[in-house]
Amino acid sequence: MMKSHAGNRRSFRRNRGRGRLTAVVVVLVAAIATTSVWLSQRNDSRVEVVSGELPAAATGPVTDVADTGALTDLDKTFLTKVRQAGLWEIPAGRLAQTRASSEAVKRAGLHLLDGHSKLDQLVREDALALNVPIPDQATAEQQGWVDQLKRAQGPAFDRLFVDLLRASHGKVFITIGEVRASTKSPTVRRLSTQANITVQDHMDVLEDTGLVTDATLDDVASSIPK
Repeated sequence: MMKSHAGNRRSFRRNRGRGRLTAVVVVLVAAIATTSVWLSQRNDSRVEVVSGELPAAATGPVTDVADTGALTDLDKTFLTKVRQAGLWEIPAGRLAQTRASSEAVKRAGLHLLDGHSKLDQLVREDALALNVPIPDQATAEQQGWVDQLKRAQGPAFDRLFVDLLRASHGKVFITIGEVRASTKSPTVRRLSTQANITVQDHMDVLEDTGLVTDATLDDVASSIPK
Protein backbone atom coordinates (compact mmCIF):
# COMPACT_ATOMS: atom_id res chain seq x y z
CA MET A 1 0.00 0.00 0.00
CA MET A 2 2.86 2.35 0.89
CA LYS A 3 4.56 1.49 -2.39
CA SER A 4 1.39 2.40 -4.24
CA HIS A 5 1.24 5.81 -2.54
CA ALA A 6 4.91 6.45 -3.31
CA GLY A 7 4.35 5.55 -6.93
CA ASN A 8 1.41 7.90 -7.15
CA ARG A 9 3.44 10.74 -5.74
CA ARG A 10 6.24 10.13 -8.26
CA SER A 11 3.73 10.00 -11.08
CA PHE A 12 2.13 13.22 -9.87
CA ARG A 13 5.51 14.99 -9.78
CA ARG A 14 6.36 13.78 -13.30
CA ASN A 15 3.02 14.98 -14.66
CA ARG A 16 3.36 18.32 -12.92
CA GLY A 17 6.86 18.75 -14.34
CA ARG A 18 5.63 17.95 -17.82
CA GLY A 19 2.83 20.47 -17.40
CA ARG A 20 5.29 23.18 -16.42
CA LEU A 21 7.54 22.31 -19.35
CA THR A 22 4.58 22.47 -21.73
CA ALA A 23 3.63 25.93 -20.38
CA VAL A 24 7.18 27.21 -20.83
CA VAL A 25 7.29 25.91 -24.40
CA VAL A 26 3.98 27.63 -25.21
CA VAL A 27 5.26 30.93 -23.82
CA LEU A 28 8.50 30.65 -25.81
CA VAL A 29 6.65 29.86 -29.04
CA ALA A 30 4.36 32.85 -28.54
CA ALA A 31 7.33 35.14 -27.84
CA ILE A 32 9.18 33.93 -30.94
CA ALA A 33 6.09 34.45 -33.11
CA THR A 34 5.60 37.98 -31.74
CA THR A 35 9.27 38.83 -32.30
CA SER A 36 9.13 37.53 -35.88
CA VAL A 37 6.14 39.72 -36.67
CA TRP A 38 7.84 42.75 -35.12
CA LEU A 39 11.09 42.17 -37.02
CA SER A 40 9.17 41.70 -40.27
CA GLN A 41 7.33 44.99 -39.79
CA ARG A 42 10.54 46.74 -38.79
CA ASN A 43 12.40 45.45 -41.84
CA ASP A 44 9.54 46.47 -44.12
CA SER A 45 9.64 50.01 -42.73
CA ARG A 46 13.43 50.15 -43.06
CA VAL A 47 13.22 49.07 -46.69
CA GLU A 48 10.63 51.76 -47.33
CA VAL A 49 12.82 54.49 -45.81
CA VAL A 50 16.03 53.34 -47.48
CA SER A 51 14.39 53.13 -50.88
CA GLY A 52 12.97 56.62 -50.43
CA GLU A 53 9.44 55.42 -51.11
CA LEU A 54 7.64 57.72 -48.69
CA PRO A 55 3.84 57.99 -48.56
CA ALA A 56 2.46 60.54 -50.97
CA ALA A 57 1.24 62.73 -48.10
CA ALA A 58 4.83 63.09 -46.82
CA THR A 59 6.35 64.31 -50.07
CA GLY A 60 6.65 67.88 -51.30
CA PRO A 61 6.75 71.15 -49.35
CA VAL A 62 4.40 71.56 -46.41
CA THR A 63 1.91 74.30 -47.17
CA ASP A 64 -1.40 75.31 -45.65
CA VAL A 65 -4.33 74.53 -47.94
CA ALA A 66 -5.70 78.09 -47.86
CA ASP A 67 -2.26 79.72 -47.97
CA THR A 68 -2.39 80.81 -51.60
CA GLY A 69 -5.32 83.11 -50.93
CA ALA A 70 -3.43 85.03 -48.24
CA LEU A 71 -0.57 86.26 -50.41
CA THR A 72 0.05 89.98 -50.91
CA ASP A 73 2.12 91.77 -53.53
CA LEU A 74 4.81 92.24 -50.87
CA ASP A 75 4.85 88.49 -50.21
CA LYS A 76 5.36 87.79 -53.91
CA THR A 77 8.05 90.48 -54.18
CA PHE A 78 9.80 88.91 -51.22
CA LEU A 79 9.88 85.47 -52.88
CA THR A 80 11.37 87.07 -55.99
CA LYS A 81 14.02 88.94 -54.01
CA VAL A 82 15.10 85.85 -52.10
CA ARG A 83 15.45 83.90 -55.34
CA GLN A 84 17.39 86.67 -57.09
CA ALA A 85 19.68 87.11 -54.09
CA GLY A 86 20.81 83.51 -54.35
CA LEU A 87 21.31 83.76 -58.11
CA TRP A 88 24.09 86.33 -57.76
CA GLU A 89 25.38 85.87 -54.21
CA ILE A 90 26.20 82.19 -54.66
CA PRO A 91 28.51 83.00 -57.64
CA ALA A 92 29.96 85.89 -55.62
CA GLY A 93 30.74 83.52 -52.75
CA ARG A 94 32.55 81.18 -55.13
CA LEU A 95 34.61 84.03 -56.56
CA ALA A 96 35.73 84.99 -53.07
CA GLN A 97 37.44 81.61 -52.66
CA THR A 98 39.88 82.26 -55.53
CA ARG A 99 40.13 86.07 -55.80
CA ALA A 100 40.07 87.37 -52.22
CA SER A 101 43.30 88.14 -50.41
CA SER A 102 41.71 88.19 -46.95
CA GLU A 103 40.83 85.00 -45.08
CA ALA A 104 37.94 86.89 -43.49
CA VAL A 105 36.52 87.66 -46.93
CA LYS A 106 36.92 84.04 -48.01
CA ARG A 107 35.08 83.00 -44.84
CA ALA A 108 32.28 85.44 -45.63
CA GLY A 109 32.09 83.93 -49.11
CA LEU A 110 31.67 80.45 -47.64
CA HIS A 111 28.80 81.70 -45.48
CA LEU A 112 27.15 83.10 -48.62
CA LEU A 113 27.54 79.79 -50.43
CA ASP A 114 26.08 77.77 -47.60
CA GLY A 115 23.30 80.14 -46.52
CA HIS A 116 21.97 81.02 -49.95
CA SER A 117 22.17 77.45 -51.25
CA LYS A 118 19.80 76.37 -48.47
CA LEU A 119 17.61 79.45 -48.77
CA ASP A 120 17.37 79.06 -52.54
CA GLN A 121 16.12 75.49 -52.12
CA LEU A 122 13.46 76.66 -49.67
CA VAL A 123 12.22 79.55 -51.80
CA ARG A 124 11.90 77.35 -54.88
CA GLU A 125 9.86 74.80 -52.95
CA ASP A 126 7.65 77.46 -51.39
CA ALA A 127 7.09 79.33 -54.65
CA LEU A 128 6.04 76.08 -56.32
CA ALA A 129 3.64 75.24 -53.51
CA LEU A 130 2.18 78.76 -53.53
CA ASN A 131 1.98 78.84 -57.33
CA VAL A 132 4.08 82.02 -57.50
CA PRO A 133 6.41 82.36 -60.51
CA ILE A 134 9.97 83.32 -59.59
CA PRO A 135 12.87 84.27 -61.92
CA ASP A 136 15.66 82.01 -63.10
CA GLN A 137 18.10 84.89 -63.55
CA ALA A 138 19.48 87.63 -61.35
CA THR A 139 18.60 91.21 -62.27
CA ALA A 140 20.75 93.06 -64.80
CA GLU A 141 22.19 95.12 -61.95
CA GLN A 142 23.09 92.01 -59.96
CA GLN A 143 24.72 90.39 -63.00
CA GLY A 144 26.72 93.59 -63.40
CA TRP A 145 27.97 93.25 -59.80
CA VAL A 146 29.17 89.71 -60.52
CA ASP A 147 30.98 90.98 -63.64
CA GLN A 148 32.71 93.65 -61.53
CA LEU A 149 33.86 91.01 -59.06
CA LYS A 150 35.21 88.85 -61.88
CA ARG A 151 37.44 91.74 -62.98
CA ALA A 152 38.80 92.41 -59.47
CA GLN A 153 41.59 90.66 -57.59
CA GLY A 154 43.26 90.76 -54.17
CA PRO A 155 42.60 93.72 -51.84
CA ALA A 156 40.53 95.48 -54.52
CA PHE A 157 38.28 92.43 -54.72
CA ASP A 158 37.97 92.35 -50.92
CA ARG A 159 36.75 95.95 -50.71
CA LEU A 160 34.36 95.61 -53.65
CA PHE A 161 32.97 92.31 -52.37
CA VAL A 162 32.23 93.66 -48.90
CA ASP A 163 30.82 96.92 -50.25
CA LEU A 164 28.40 95.23 -52.66
CA LEU A 165 27.32 92.40 -50.40
CA ARG A 166 26.86 94.41 -47.21
CA ALA A 167 24.76 97.02 -49.03
CA SER A 168 22.63 94.32 -50.68
CA HIS A 169 22.06 92.42 -47.45
CA GLY A 170 21.21 95.57 -45.56
CA LYS A 171 18.53 96.52 -48.07
CA VAL A 172 16.92 93.09 -48.25
CA PHE A 173 17.00 92.94 -44.45
CA ILE A 174 14.57 95.86 -44.43
CA THR A 175 12.18 94.00 -46.75
CA ILE A 176 12.39 90.85 -44.63
CA GLY A 177 11.33 92.82 -41.56
CA GLU A 178 8.29 94.25 -43.35
CA VAL A 179 7.24 90.82 -44.63
CA ARG A 180 7.75 89.06 -41.30
CA ALA A 181 5.75 91.71 -39.49
CA SER A 182 2.74 91.78 -41.83
CA THR A 183 2.37 88.59 -43.88
CA LYS A 184 -0.74 86.46 -43.37
CA SER A 185 0.82 83.48 -45.11
CA PRO A 186 2.29 80.83 -42.76
CA THR A 187 4.59 79.64 -45.55
CA VAL A 188 5.97 83.10 -46.26
CA ARG A 189 6.27 83.72 -42.53
CA ARG A 190 8.44 80.62 -42.12
CA LEU A 191 10.59 81.58 -45.09
CA SER A 192 11.03 85.16 -43.85
CA THR A 193 12.13 83.85 -40.44
CA GLN A 194 14.81 81.69 -42.06
CA ALA A 195 15.84 84.51 -44.39
CA ASN A 196 16.21 86.81 -41.40
CA ILE A 197 18.58 84.34 -39.70
CA THR A 198 20.60 83.86 -42.89
CA VAL A 199 20.94 87.54 -43.77
CA GLN A 200 21.85 88.46 -40.19
CA ASP A 201 24.64 85.88 -40.27
CA HIS A 202 25.93 87.24 -43.58
CA MET A 203 25.96 90.83 -42.34
CA ASP A 204 27.89 89.68 -39.26
CA VAL A 205 30.63 87.90 -41.22
CA LEU A 206 30.90 90.80 -43.69
CA GLU A 207 31.32 93.23 -40.80
CA ASP A 208 33.94 90.91 -39.27
CA THR A 209 36.18 91.67 -42.26
CA GLY A 210 36.64 95.23 -40.96
CA LEU A 211 35.99 96.58 -44.47
CA VAL A 212 32.44 97.91 -44.09
CA THR A 213 32.51 101.67 -44.67
CA ASP A 214 30.24 104.48 -43.48
CA ALA A 215 29.39 105.19 -47.11
CA THR A 216 27.99 101.67 -47.48
CA LEU A 217 25.86 102.04 -44.36
CA ASP A 218 24.66 105.47 -45.51
CA ASP A 219 23.60 103.90 -48.80
CA VAL A 220 21.52 101.33 -46.89
CA ALA A 221 20.02 103.99 -44.64
CA SER A 222 18.89 106.00 -47.66
CA SER A 223 16.75 103.06 -48.81
CA ILE A 224 14.73 102.85 -45.59
CA PRO A 225 11.16 104.05 -46.20
CA LYS A 226 10.46 107.33 -44.44
